Amino acid sequence: MRILHTMIRVGDLEKSLHFYTDILGMTLLRRHDYPDGQFSLAYLGYAPEEETAVLELTHNWDTESYDLGEGYGHIAIGVDDVYKACDKIRANGGNIIRDAGPMKGGTTVIAFVEDPDGYKIELLVDCALTN
Repeated sequence: MRILHTMIRVGDLEKSLHFYTDILGMTLLRRHDYPDGQFSLAYLGYAPEEETAVLELTHNWDTESYDLGEGYGHIAIGVDDVYKACDKIRANGGNIIRDAGPMKGGTTVIAFVEDPDGYKIELLVDCALTN
């Protein structure tokens, strides 16, 4: 297993992309809009996702700003099989708060587990393992 990305919510995706790419020197690795879900995802980093953890910016189209407490999203953990990982976590007493299944507006299978402090951890297939 490895950490895949950290997600934060942003109110203005273009402004955030400018900051992370032009000011911090990250590279926009991929971006996708989900019209049915009314959100966009952009992944940025200093190296390809196969080599290192990256930053995910999530822009919910109907939200212009967030309180910092709401802005932080989750930690992502790459797994071979999301369904099996959920079964194992549940069997070991973990709290699955979103069962494995396609994400809203997309087809990627994800799940979420909650740690003892309430932090959300996303489980999804590690793209480096499928290439």
